[in-house]
Amino acid sequence: METSTTKSAFTTKRMVEIALITAVICILAPFAIPIPVSPVPISLTNLVIYIAVFILSWNDALFSYIIYLLLGIAGLPVFSGFTGGLEKLAGPTGGYLIGFIFMTIIAGIGTNKFGGKKLPAVLGMVLGLAVAYIFGTAWLAYQMHISFMAGLSVGVLPYLAGDAVKIIIAMIVGPILRSRLSAIK
Repeated sequence: METSTTKSAFTTKRMVEIALITAVICILAPFAIPIPVSPVPISLTNLVIYIAVFILSWNDALFSYIIYLLLGIAGLPVFSGFTGGLEKLAGPTGGYLIGFIFMTIIAGIGTNKFGGKKLPAVLGMVLGLAVAYIFGTAWLAYQMHISFMAGLSVGVLPYLAGDAVKIIIAMIVGPILRSRLSAIK
């Protein structure tokens, strides 16, 4: 019998954590607040992703988000406004859904690779959000037949304050959840 000192690919605990974060995204992301100046609603998706990168490794958080994305593409009503289907990716918010993939990676690396230190975590979240905004704005501008700059005024500016609050909430809640969940064996 061969023994290994490396961690197995998927432990039961790891699978449960990924599934739970996926479930939380699926539960909270559909609750969206439409705003009159934009076809992009305010959603809690990025808040859940920010907290997820504290609880999970960046690649497990990414895996969780991709599962959520696939569930939505398959038609489950887990996207904003309780919608689902491939047409959501083709619509005005599709760029943000794709951009959140890169946001998860960048925010996760900023949080995980630096031992949860506050400055790298915040910088990772802000940089990740900026990348998600680029993807989202480019696709939104294409969909609405407007310039990228006009897309910024419709798809980014109305959300900056709320996204700053989400980062602050994640910086408070994330480390607390991480410490409490790490105590569970």
